[in-house]
Amino acid sequence: MIEYLDDKHFDPVWHSHSEYQLFVPLGGTGTRFIGDSIQSFAPNELILTGSNLPHLWRSDEAYFDKSSRLKVRGIVIYLQESLLGNHLMGKDEMLQLNKLFERSAKGLFFYGPVKEEVVRRMHELLELKGLPAFISLLQILEALAKTKDFKTISHEAYNEPIHKAEADRIGKVYEYILRNYRKKINQNELADLLCMTPTSFSRYFARVSNKGFSQFVTELRVKHACQLLTETGLPISEVAKRSGFKTLSNFNKLFKDEMQKKPSDYKREFLNI
Repeated sequence: MIEYLDDKHFDPVWHSHSEYQLFVPLGGTGTRFIGDSIQSFAPNELILTGSNLPHLWRSDEAYFDKSSRLKVRGIVIYLQESLLGNHLMGKDEMLQLNKLFERSAKGLFFYGPVKEEVVRRMHELLELKGLPAFISLLQILEALAKTKDFKTISHEAYNEPIHKAEADRIGKVYEYILRNYRKKINQNELADLLCMTPTSFSRYFARVSNKGFSQFVTELRVKHACQLLTETGLPISEVAKRSGFKTLSNFNKLFKDEMQKKPSDYKREFLNI
């Protein structure tokens, strides 16, 4: 199934589903959460998420402003592993496709010529029906299965389905963090939100997100700082403040730990590019 998305913002709910998902945002910016990965997203990136891999493309806060005229666009394809039938998928000729599906358990980021080709074919697929559409879909899968121009996204694979109640619960946490990470966040308030003790919440969050609460918030703040460093002319001290860091020295240390370079070097390298 293929869909063309045109809305105020992308689905703001952290979720997973049994289908494999091939997605290209055509308009809009924000932060994507795939498994235990947190990254900024921008138009024309191509991502394949595996079956039951939790994900969220969270649009920037500006897209949720009722007075905003900002919009997002994208193309998404949902695939069942059995789309060719279990008998055919068991053939030797399907080995590359089966490997593609296995790799997607951690999410795949495609780049280079194959990305451009597949995005073009996804646009064309929107206008096709019947057998031509099925043939076009197979050509897309063949291109993705053969290419070496990809990177895995999540450190861990997520093979078990996430129940709706669990998704709703962690969704509340993510929503709270995303709205408040630029200021001080009280972990105890989140524990209260889920009717947990602080210790139980800490264990729960680490199990679900595969990282500690403080690390999760730090990654969000650093990604926001990266965006400010490359898209604004703000001084680094102001970037640190607007990203939720208490002091400039704390910002410099945590930014370097996460990005393997100083904020000033990150900005300089971006401007040189």
